[in-house]
Amino acid sequence: MTIDASHPGPAEEDRPRSGLGRVIRGRLRRPGPAGRMRTLRIGGRTLRVAVREGTSGWPPLLLCNGIGASLELLQPFVDALDPRRGVIRFDMPGVGGSPAPAVPYHLVTLPSLLAGLLDQLGYEQADVLGISWGGGLAQQFALSRPDRVRRLVLVATGPGALMVPAHPRVLLRMLTPRRHRDAGYAARIAGELYGGSARTNPVVARDLLHAATRLGPARGYYYQLISSAGWTSLPWLPRLRQPTLILAGDDDPIIPLVNGRIMHWLIPHSELHVYHGGHLELAADAEHIAPVVEAFLDADPTTPEGQAWKGSQR
Repeated sequence: MTIDASHPGPAEEDRPRSGLGRVIRGRLRRPGPAGRMRTLRIGGRTLRVAVREGTSGWPPLLLCNGIGASLELLQPFVDALDPRRGVIRFDMPGVGGSPAPAVPYHLVTLPSLLAGLLDQLGYEQADVLGISWGGGLAQQFALSRPDRVRRLVLVATGPGALMVPAHPRVLLRMLTPRRHRDAGYAARIAGELYGGSARTNPVVARDLLHAATRLGPARGYYYQLISSAGWTSLPWLPRLRQPTLILAGDDDPIIPLVNGRIMHWLIPHSELHVYHGGHLELAADAEHIAPVVEAFLDADPTTPEGQAWKGSQR
């Protein structure tokens, strides 16, 4: 199944720090409130957390972000979700508003951090969505703590070290946090690095990365980057038992589409949705992608929404 995204307009003149506006698909979008902000101390680490309260009885959606991105990056996606759905976002240690840890960490140690976050917020279980690096974290959490994850959504992500890699030029761009610290640079490399809508409208990537996001210390980026060194989920993907939605772009230079197909083949209860676009379309084209995620999360035969969706898929 493919989402046909509308064609973006021409790129605007590059101007750093364009306030709180976001240019999405050639029009200005104002971000909604990030949610109730709080600072939580979990397992010796301090996290900046945003919680959008949802309707009682609805499992919250826990969002895991990519490398160097603060929780504000996915605000357009959160705004496009059903307001009855609670949403939990957080900044990784050393990213956004979370202070950097004293020592580096590894991805395999992080499921206890997410479990502690849910504990402090009073949730036994959550739906989990991970994008890019956050997709690796979401996979590790689902594998290590399957009791805490009801449904899994993996966006623009792969199985780690054992995956079909990006072009070496793209990988080199990822080695430094410059795109998060220099708006002009982010716009110049947007098409090459992110693909999709950023190819014809690089201001999309620039504004997503700079308009409202928070910048952490450079070492926080490097800590997050090296945390996945040697990590892979590939041999263990057949053990994933949660219903899993894989969202993959047909023009994603960072995560080639074949990785999504491999993951779909290995994960037993998975479905693959190929959307038209690149690495950032979850935020840049949220109005089209959010309904796909909503339908998947609601596809529970015990709910009216799930029954209707299941019927529509026959």
